[in-house]
Amino acid sequence: MGMEWNESLSTGIAWQDKQHQELFRRINGLLDAMTVGLGHEEVLRLFDFLDEYFVVHFEVEEQAMHRYDYPDVLAHLEVHTGFIDRIGRLNEEAHRHGVTPDLVRRVQEEVLDWLVNHIGSVDQKLAAFMKKADAEKRERAGGARGGGGA
Repeated sequence: MGMEWNESLSTGIAWQDKQHQELFRRINGLLDAMTVGLGHEEVLRLFDFLDEYFVVHFEVEEQAMHRYDYPDVLAHLEVHTGFIDRIGRLNEEAHRHGVTPDLVRRVQEEVLDWLVNHIGSVDQKLAAFMKKADAEKRERAGGARGGGGA
């Protein structure tokens, strides 16, 4: 029912790709649990884990943005905050009303679609910035070691 990770979603940043792959695995697990009618408690447990994992993942990205002095940090963080709010509302609805077919559909549309679009655009832009900054740093370090004769 979900979507599989594929190389088109890779940012080329190992820690980021690993966390994104884990997010896909967990979201697909949640969707599978909801679709096959696993117990309400299992679905809620998965929702709670997902909510926590997104916070952790976004915190790691935020630290990287600050470390690299990323110019679009505020806009990126706004997107993260909005998504955490959305997950929270879906989680709250699951707790309040149970797992309905409409909730399953909305989780798939809102969460999976958001993640694919976010990784495919916003996170790709961040990764390109970090890779460029790393390359420039290596270039400066190489130039500093190699220069000196006249």
